Amino acid sequence: MSTQDVRYSFIVDWYDAQASLIRQYQFLFYPRDNSIEMYDVKNKKKFFTRQRMDSISVKQLFLHNRINVCSRQLDIVDYGDEYTRISLTECQERTLALIKPDAITQSGSIIEVLEKNTSLRICDCRMVNMTYANACEFYAEHQGKPFFNGLVNHMTSGPVLALELIGDNAVSQWRNLLGATNPIEAKATMPDSIRAMFGSSLPKNACHGSDSIESACRETDFFFGRGKHSLNTTATCSETSSCVIVKPHCVLSGQFGSVVARIQAAGWDVKAVKLHNFERANAEEFYEVYKEVVQEYDMMVCELTSGPCIALEVAPMENNSSSIDDSNSVIARFKSEVAGPRDPVIAKDLDPHTLRAQFGQDKVKNCVHCTDLPDDSTLELSYCFQILCE
Repeated sequence: MSTQDVRYSFIVDWYDAQASLIRQYQFLFYPRDNSIEMYDVKNKKKFFTRQRMDSISVKQLFLHNRINVCSRQLDIVDYGDEYTRISLTECQERTLALIKPDAITQSGSIIEVLEKNTSLRICDCRMVNMTYANACEFYAEHQGKPFFNGLVNHMTSGPVLALELIGDNAVSQWRNLLGATNPIEAKATMPDSIRAMFGSSLPKNACHGSDSIESACRETDFFFGRGKHSLNTTATCSETSSCVIVKPHCVLSGQFGSVVARIQAAGWDVKAVKLHNFERANAEEFYEVYKEVVQEYDMMVCELTSGPCIALEVAPMENNSSSIDDSNSVIARFKSEVAGPRDPVIAKDLDPHTLRAQFGQDKVKNCVHCTDLPDDSTLELSYCFQILCE
């Protein structure tokens, strides 16, 4: 089949809230001109006439992902034909990337290296505290080896950030970027590898990566499968923290790591991380305070539901805090010093180093949402790290 004729087919579900029904469609994507069309599976009729859709890309088309078409959230539940199944699964894999406690304060820079040097995409992520039992279970294959106790002790010494990555040959792509297990060897053989740049010694080698497709399946299930509730969240939902949501346009364009790196470089600690695919009802509830206040409210809701977004809890690092820091000053400082004005055009003029100046496109696609009012901090954090995780 020539490039001109390539067409990918998927089965997608859409929840029709008015009818309280799940409606199923065949979703067709044409990479040549980035166009889509849809057919109603039950009625066997065309539902959406073919047209270009720049907000959709082939990178978003994988099982269990959610995409947004004309404000409708569609869940990809199956492949629509064998050609699509074979074409997109032959090399596409999932793997686990785990940022260890020794490198957690450099997690943004590590993810930035990942996003700039591979074709892999983040399809899930969460920051957790591993218990002794968690670590023993995760590293069960190494039990009895001389380094086992040291490894378990290290993995329970602080928070870890787990990322589920998807893409062509994901296991080997991530392992190659990591470099040798021993950072000293990595510095000598692959100085540009992650362990060479961010690791120091064993077991403090910055990151873990699944060593096979079988291991990747087990390890991603450990952090993101049914047993995930046995892992303790790192979220504190403190009044002296701010809720930050990295918006879908940044996540999908591979800028999440760059955003986090700049937050950390500015002297802010990322205390919790969780990826969400917002339902429209959830997005409307989260943004309710802006409904009668901000003209772009409806567009803000659409943007938040247009793809994966990543919620962060941030607070000043010890060397960036002051004796007068309270909820008012923390919220105000992050907004002015890190996020910048809501309009990226104004942000570029007032402070070109802020997140919205560097990564924002307009008032809606402005890189991040951050807590505006001190009284909302605990509410927003609880919503992202407790209510949506139930």
